[in-house]
Amino acid sequence: MTALLPRLDAPETGDERAMLEGFLQFQRSTVALKSEGLTDALAATRPLPSLTTVIGLLQHLADVERSWILDDLLGFPFETRWNSADPDGEFRIEPGTTLATALAEYEAACNEASDAIRDVPLDTLTRDGRFTLRWVLLHLIEETARHAGHVDILREQLDGVTGE
Repeated sequence: MTALLPRLDAPETGDERAMLEGFLQFQRSTVALKSEGLTDALAATRPLPSLTTVIGLLQHLADVERSWILDDLLGFPFETRWNSADPDGEFRIEPGTTLATALAEYEAACNEASDAIRDVPLDTLTRDGRFTLRWVLLHLIEETARHAGHVDILREQLDGVTGE
């Protein structure tokens, strides 16, 4: 199991796969780093009109990792918290969910995804034939980086902490 923290720098050299996986791991770790240290109450606080919270973003990213890698790419059915009846389901915080449990779930999802693709070629297509693993990794980098920025902004609004 790979821990999300401490955050290691993104690779500066390497083959394509090492670069893709390294940049994704850096973004995953950035999300964890930005989240770490908040109280459970602050991590569940909605400073915006939407349901967006730090815990909600962690739940969303955990679902995204599992959905793209385990379900879409490898065919292991995974039911996300969001669906047509509740498109914001992953942002709803169930009773008993803490920042620690959300971070642990996110780390577990990242490890499940990384372990599942360890020997999968980058040209492997998703089950519907639309995307390669290469595209999925690029998409996960983009999605995770975007939400790392959201966590960064939320963190600054919630307790004033800023940084890389």
